[in-house]
This record gives sequence, structure tokens and C-alpha cells, in this order.
Amino acid sequence: MDFGMLGTALVMGIAALGSAIGIGTAGQAAIGAWKRCYMSNKAAPFILTVFAGAPLTQTIYGFLLMQTMKGSSADPGFLLGLGVTSGLAMCFSAIMQGKAGAAGSDALAETGKGFSQYIMVVGLCETVALFTLVFSMVALG
Repeated sequence: MDFGMLGTALVMGIAALGSAIGIGTAGQAAIGAWKRCYMSNKAAPFILTVFAGAPLTQTIYGFLLMQTMKGSSADPGFLLGLGVTSGLAMCFSAIMQGKAGAAGSDALAETGKGFSQYIMVVGLCETVALFTLVFSMVALG
């Protein structure tokens, strides 16, 4: 069994799992916020889709790292460890990004204000996944 290839597959799968959870969390909040707007005869802000879709990028980062790992001649044990730990970091980044996006959706729909502040927090969660991608690629050489 090639443990390096297992790690290569796991980074993508684990990152995508986090994206799915984060999108589900933020998406549910966006739908609830839109419902409250409709019930109050207020315009439903389409921009909430930004919060709902933000965790999708971690799947892309997982894919990019998977492609880099596939071409690597690094030790299979290292690739397995890198795949699992990087995948988990991206996974939790996406989950927390979904939670931040959910709070942003609720606050923006309620007040109509603060989008730039809310998206900054969502972006901070994104930064964890970006750093993970870059540092993992550097570690691969």
C-alpha cells in the first residue's frame, strides 16, 4: 500500500468535508435570514450568498495541494502526515468560516449594515487555509 497516495487523497477529501459542513452552516443561516426579511416585507440581500459560498474555497486548496503532492517524491510517511494534518486544518477553517458566515448573514439581514466588517472575519478564517496550502507546498520543496 502506498501511504503517500493515501495522504494525497485524504487532503482533498478532508478539506472538501469541511467545505460541505461550512457551506451547510452558512447556507442555513442565509436562508433563515432571507425568510425573516420576506416575513418583514424587507428586501432580502442577495449578498448573503457570499457568506454561504465562502467555505467552498477550501476544497480548491485541498485539490491544489493534492495535485502538488501527487508529483512529489517525498517520503510516503511524510505525505500521509501532511495530507491528514493539512486536510484537517483546511476542514476546520471551512467549518469555522461557515459559522462566521452564518453570524454575518444574521447580522447583515437584521441591520443592513456592516458587510465589510463581517466579510473581514470570514476572510480571517480563510487565511488559515491559505497559510496551510502555502506552507505545505513549501514543505514539499
